[in-house]
Amino acid sequence: MGVLAFPLFLPLLWRLIVVNASFPTTLEGPFKPVTVPFDNQSYHGNAIDLPDTDPQIQRTVQGFEPEQVSVSLSSDYDSVWISWITGDSQIGDDITPLDPESVYSVVQYGIEGSQMSNEEVGYSLVYNQLYPFEGLQNYTSGIIHHVRLTGLEPSTLYQYQCGDPYISAMSDVFYFRTMPSSSPTNYPHRVAVVGDLGLTYNTSTTFGHLLSNHPDLLVLVGGISYADMYLTNGTGSDCYPCSFDESPIHETYQPRWDYWGRFMQPLVANVPTMLVGGKHEIEPQAEDQIFVSYSSRFAFPSEESGSSSSAYYSFNAGGIHFVILNPYTYYDKSSDQYEWLEGDLYNVNRNVTPWLVAVWYPPWYSTFKAQYREAECMRVEMEDLLYEHGVDIVFNAHVHAYERSNRVYNYSLDPCGPVYITVGAGGSREDIAVTHADDPDECPEPSTTADLDIGGGFCGFNFTSGPGAGSFCWDRQPEYSAYRESSFGHGILEVKNETHALWSWHRNRDYYETAGDILYIVREPDRCLANQGN
Repeated sequence: MGVLAFPLFLPLLWRLIVVNASFPTTLEGPFKPVTVPFDNQSYHGNAIDLPDTDPQIQRTVQGFEPEQVSVSLSSDYDSVWISWITGDSQIGDDITPLDPESVYSVVQYGIEGSQMSNEEVGYSLVYNQLYPFEGLQNYTSGIIHHVRLTGLEPSTLYQYQCGDPYISAMSDVFYFRTMPSSSPTNYPHRVAVVGDLGLTYNTSTTFGHLLSNHPDLLVLVGGISYADMYLTNGTGSDCYPCSFDESPIHETYQPRWDYWGRFMQPLVANVPTMLVGGKHEIEPQAEDQIFVSYSSRFAFPSEESGSSSSAYYSFNAGGIHFVILNPYTYYDKSSDQYEWLEGDLYNVNRNVTPWLVAVWYPPWYSTFKAQYREAECMRVEMEDLLYEHGVDIVFNAHVHAYERSNRVYNYSLDPCGPVYITVGAGGSREDIAVTHADDPDECPEPSTTADLDIGGGFCGFNFTSGPGAGSFCWDRQPEYSAYRESSFGHGILEVKNETHALWSWHRNRDYYETAGDILYIVREPDRCLANQGN
């Protein structure tokens, strides 16, 4: 069955917690840094990929029946994208791409409880992952369909089917709820945020907790299928460069994308899902093409938000304006991405969308040793612009742990800086990050930290003030790091009004209604936006 019925009530325990408890707020900060000790006995991670034989990832449809169905937002509440795949993919030495013209792209839909009398037609495509090296297997996808629905009502539950009605190849019925209209009083009830999901047994736990927390919107902060942890023959490794250093190119096993789409369908076909391109989605291939699978399989509101690329875009979710960025494409001040970001931020009306949230993959303010300061060049180019426009929250992933910062700007505590939250602990096979850069003898050699895929050269110079002055790392947990722990899980953002948003971190080892870290993030627009000239 493709129908996913969300309960109309929230767990009583969680409702009592939210209504009756008194949580700390960022107004009480900056908080004294906290590190939750890693407890290996209570750690319930299982970072082993689901095997090809797992029934949850097998193709169960016939012919051109739709599978891997997903829904994503356009730039505003009145429009969404429906995406799906028909036909089977091929991998090997001799592949013949399917003809996208051989099947129609149709969505039939209507408000829940009424007939699905509305119909929209979209477009279709196939993509290839090709390697010009002997012995490497090539891949061609099934037919990928994208249909945009327009003229939708805000905060309304719709039902839909997708496929080709002319050959009786339609999906089951799915449901989605549109975002509320943009205003300082309208917000989605729950926005789930998670990164580096992959497709492991631990992903299964995260997936179950996400379903139980009933999100209205899901933001996936990169690290999606982890197909790039495999060779084209299906051989995988927890450490690709350690195991496959003789490969002439960074290979991928594209069927893992199909597995991921099938596994995630019960969630992403019913909950609008916005994806962020990360390092694992680069997937280089012939003719120096990158991000081909990522940009082909999913629909993005790039054109609607004035962007020329699926790598960066923006959208509204009620009174929240989200900006999605990508450090793996040009981001310096002369780049298209930077110019687009300047224009997008300039056009944000904080009287309509008070909350401004930025999302990209590698963190600027993680204190774990893994990926420590590797996106420093991006920070140097873009941090001033984000600060000047009063970004409230930044979500990142890449580091397989959880960390929340105090409000920070240019490595200094600042009451008007964003709160940076790293959520790269969805369940990837690379396992959890435990070591911190400030642990004794764990500070990485600076020359090894820059990521060549990010570019910009080397920007990670020593700190010039504070306990880290003259060094590349602090000798203790930095004051800008408020809370960090090595745990798998996901986060929930609940914006209550134009100044208060409740953030909670839900660890896989706990019950889903239990929050390991929880606080109110509070905006101070009179203080901060006035000081920053907005």
